[in-house]
Amino acid sequence: MKIRVLAVGKNHETQYKEAVEDFTKRLKKYFQVEWLILSPPKNAASLPEKDLKKKEASLILSALGADDFLIALDETGNPFNSKELADFLQARANDSKRNCSFIIGGAYGLDDSVRNKSSFIWSLSHLTFPHQLVRLILVEQLYRACSILNNEKYHHS
Repeated sequence: MKIRVLAVGKNHETQYKEAVEDFTKRLKKYFQVEWLILSPPKNAASLPEKDLKKKEASLILSALGADDFLIALDETGNPFNSKELADFLQARANDSKRNCSFIIGGAYGLDDSVRNKSSFIWSLSHLTFPHQLVRLILVEQLYRACSILNNEKYHHS
């Protein structure tokens, strides 16, 4: 299985870049990992929220594979604890899907068209985080889940 992270926004900012790269490298011990950073639409700042989300959705949906298992990160989604995430990831690895794609929307979140196409909607927290930090939290939690599945010391339960 390949883990794909699709994120709308800028490339990794300096203060997060090294940590994201470190956890991505660690995660690659278990799965292939691909980051796809989608540039926001031109004139994004001048677009109404609804129009911006639709344009971002078009970018996201066009980047997905037909057989991807889609996981939308959204505040309205279902939360996991670390063990539940590990079990969820293991179940996806056991499925016949080639790619497990995690989707991080833009500043206003995801359009309904992306949420409706998703197989699962996951809430990292009830708190709001900067999108750059969400990337780091996501890749760290995926690595933690893998360490749980492999009975490694990183996660102390």
